[in-house]
Amino acid sequence: MDEDKIEKLAQMIVSSDNIVFFGGAGISTESGIPDFRSENGLYSGGKIKGYTPEEMLSRRFFDEHTDDFFDFYRATMFHPNAYPNEAHKILAALEKAGKLKRVITQNIDGLHQAAGSKNVSELHGSIYRNYCMDCDEFYPAEYVMNAHGTPKCELCGGIVKPDVVLYGEMLDEYVISTAVEAIEAADMLIIGGTSLAVYPAASFVTYYSGSKLVLINKSETDFDSCCNLTIHDSAGAVLKKSCQKAGVI
Repeated sequence: MDEDKIEKLAQMIVSSDNIVFFGGAGISTESGIPDFRSENGLYSGGKIKGYTPEEMLSRRFFDEHTDDFFDFYRATMFHPNAYPNEAHKILAALEKAGKLKRVITQNIDGLHQAAGSKNVSELHGSIYRNYCMDCDEFYPAEYVMNAHGTPKCELCGGIVKPDVVLYGEMLDEYVISTAVEAIEAADMLIIGGTSLAVYPAASFVTYYSGSKLVLINKSETDFDSCCNLTIHDSAGAVLKKSCQKAGVI
């Protein structure tokens, strides 16, 4: 771990009081949840029943092959034994200390909230919110996880759909506006655990106009040269060490 970069990050944190964190799948891999595009990620396994994982997580596949969608969804999206890791915990501590104002995540696992973060914008939704497509009745994750085939509403018989953004669906406008407003107001933006390869979410970082743009990711990204500080390492380890140096946890 580059100690000079850790020291620089610590100084940035000390001098900031409106930090926003933008994170992706790499934040949850240390909790045992696989990412999508790495060598051992969800998309590395090839086709299933003649379809790629991207196709199976699309709105078109959901509409046309609903039972198969839910079989795949239950097998890959639920991780009941996953718990918040160091990154989630440090971010929650930064929020409690008054430094971090918002977490913007591409993840749907709810681990930021489980760690104690209150101000979380979930760009791609959450597995913990599920609604009947006909009457909007709410159902918890366990209802979908324990269903056989397609989960149906107990009130009207409609399909219970997870409140997650599938390929081919639009992001929620309120979530978008909240995230953009937070980034525009931030005096520091930390990007962690994402290759910034998924749009439109990745384009959100362009709304930051400050001088403390930090990227923490294990692998290189196309955005590395655009940042004021880039660290190729574990987000949890980097955040913990820098926050300890900064004296905020």
